[in-house]
Amino acid sequence: MIRLFHRPHRGFTLIELSIAIMLGMATAGMVLALFNQQIAFLKIFKAQTFLTEEAPLISMHVSKLVGKADRFRLHASVDDALKGKDPRLTSSPVVVLNFRQPDGVMRASILAYEDKGSGNALYYYVVPLNGVLGDPQWTVTKAPRNVVFAVVNGVLRMTLTGIHDEEITYSGAMQQ
Repeated sequence: MIRLFHRPHRGFTLIELSIAIMLGMATAGMVLALFNQQIAFLKIFKAQTFLTEEAPLISMHVSKLVGKADRFRLHASVDDALKGKDPRLTSSPVVVLNFRQPDGVMRASILAYEDKGSGNALYYYVVPLNGVLGDPQWTVTKAPRNVVFAVVNGVLRMTLTGIHDEEITYSGAMQQ
């Protein structure tokens, strides 16, 4: 007996299977490329967090302090700053800011980049009237690898060096 109808084939042909595998591999390749691009972007973004997050906050704090100061001087150490000896115009890790109070008395504060036992940080001290300096009032930042104050043409400059060797310089003049 001869059959007149053919039974339909179930499954895919070799060509259909090859096309499906190629489309899957192309999609996987694109997903991997996008994933690698995202990882690279996150590494770049993380490397710039000092400039995008920390530096603007430092700028805000220091610019308000320097803007209110009546005068400043640079020193090599906090001890020299307290004693008022060896003021200098070259790059220094310590700056003394003097402020005139409403009653006419001059008060001083110190910004110092130093190591207090837990790594280098930029500290803010208020100098008491008796001249005996205690612990810092607060830590401005621990993020930079280096902070240097300098006077250029009568303008106080603070240069911060970040953890990836990025440098940012702030210039500030006192109000007249």
